Amino acid sequence: MMQSVDVAIIGGGMVGLTLAAALAETDLRIAVIEGRLPNSELSVLPDVRVSALSRASERILRRVGAWSGMEERRISPYQQMDVWEQDSFAQISFDAESLAQPNLGHIVENRVIQLSLLEQVQQQSNVTVMAPVQCQQLAFGEQEAWLSLDNGQHLTAKLVVGADGANSWVRRQLSIPLTHWDYGHHALVANIRTAEPHGQTARQIFTPDGPLAFLPLAEPDLCSIVWSIPPEKAESLLSLSQEDFSHALTAAFDCRLGMCRLESERQVVPLKMRYARDFVRDRVVLVGDAAHTIHPLAGQGVNLGLLDAASLAETLSQLWRQDKDIGARQHLRHFERWRKAEAAKMIAAMQIFRELFEGQHPAKKLLRDMGLLFANHTPGVKDQFIRRALGLSGELPVLAKA
Repeated sequence: MMQSVDVAIIGGGMVGLTLAAALAETDLRIAVIEGRLPNSELSVLPDVRVSALSRASERILRRVGAWSGMEERRISPYQQMDVWEQDSFAQISFDAESLAQPNLGHIVENRVIQLSLLEQVQQQSNVTVMAPVQCQQLAFGEQEAWLSLDNGQHLTAKLVVGADGANSWVRRQLSIPLTHWDYGHHALVANIRTAEPHGQTARQIFTPDGPLAFLPLAEPDLCSIVWSIPPEKAESLLSLSQEDFSHALTAAFDCRLGMCRLESERQVVPLKMRYARDFVRDRVVLVGDAAHTIHPLAGQGVNLGLLDAASLAETLSQLWRQDKDIGARQHLRHFERWRKAEAAKMIAAMQIFRELFEGQHPAKKLLRDMGLLFANHTPGVKDQFIRRALGLSGELPVLAKA
């Protein structure tokens, strides 16, 4: 059976579904193709895979109608952020009140975001969600692309959007080259119970092994951790008993919230930087992790992807209103330049941070300690940094603007 659509979105995760939801006001016919639907039943404890959503991401998700579903499930706002280096006198703090903001962001399980977006998209008359199903073949003509699915269905689309993650099938079909490097670290994620309440404060310590973040969850003594460490250290920590792991974590975190206790499974994710040479080809666009992945140091990966989705929706809506071909590369070049520039800035910023906090040479350590002290006591510097992280500055799509 052959079905014709305007936009075929490969990947029904957070970014792909945000794109579909952001196109609700258009007449574009959209298919979302996803290999695995999330379990709709949430556990008592939060999932270990979470995201720190910026103000820009909150605006996008509110405007596409998904935020209320997230609030009904589980979200955790945080009011403050503390950053410091182990065995150092320097630290920097940010708080919502000084920025006249209600909070600095929200910690939300990835599955909660995905479920809320899916709930919204399934109500749209212009969207067909095809799941669970996998793409098998992709071919191109002058005016459309052809997709073959593993359930025997066939699609034609004016535009195929690769929103299918870091190991993107769409990107591989087109042999789009990647600039990439291995960060030499794995991210260990888990949920932790702490002796002292987190006080809705996100905390990050730079240790000799790498940064360790404690992200506050809805329960006052429950945090999600993201621990960036060398692969061999990650394997060692995974092999520890629950008690020994808890002791090692407490020590690494400077006992800042008292004794820690592991409350969940531990997962490890290899960390790599990826940057696709092309975000746009004729009939194809890459968004989110399919186009770029960055270090989780500042928690900006998902926010960057949601901005991609909102920016592409804005571009496609304009082309649709102007009755232009939405799949023609020349019509999508502005989107590509826009998003490649934003991704490159974020990749560069993360690399500078990593290099600055790497190594224990006394001179380098003194330099970064003085830098943190300077930034902490210089309002203009600190405010500019946090406003950028919140998505309150920069070239934003309309959905992300105040």
